Amino acid sequence: MRRSSWLLPWLLLVVLAACSRAPQTGPVPIRWDREVCTRCRMAISRPQFAAEVRGPARRGGTRVWKFDDIGCAVLWLEQQPWKDDPRVEIWVADRHDGHWIDARKAWYVPVTHSPMGYDLGAQERPAPGALDFQAAVRRIHRVEAGVHRHRGRPPGTAAHAGGEGH
Repeated sequence: MRRSSWLLPWLLLVVLAACSRAPQTGPVPIRWDREVCTRCRMAISRPQFAAEVRGPARRGGTRVWKFDDIGCAVLWLEQQPWKDDPRVEIWVADRHDGHWIDARKAWYVPVTHSPMGYDLGAQERPAPGALDFQAAVRRIHRVEAGVHRHRGRPPGTAAHAGGEGH
């Protein structure tokens, strides 16, 4: 009797701990309009543009960072010391129905007015003019180096001339 009186609570604790463990792979749900982008701190409110990065956690396992735009996810990930870790996953929402797609396998089509102006929508199948992941990353860098670097104004425009903010 005595052995079972302490064994049952410990067994129950082990079972509960195993059940409450967060998954170590794949995307996780986003609480729309309640969570903010890890990079730009804007509310994540447009499901068709959301992205997530899963990478190594400080205390073992993995964790997920959430983004309002694939551009934010790509640029943020490039700054992480563990960016090349084999556990890193990048997920992007399908522009049509919001289901998660492996960002490295997705195709990106030009769209207008994504949350941060990288203006890429992801989908599973290729389409005319669609970019693969590497081409999408190059486009993100061009946008970041051009429009974003100049506070939303294309370099060489009258509004940019005069160096506001520089």
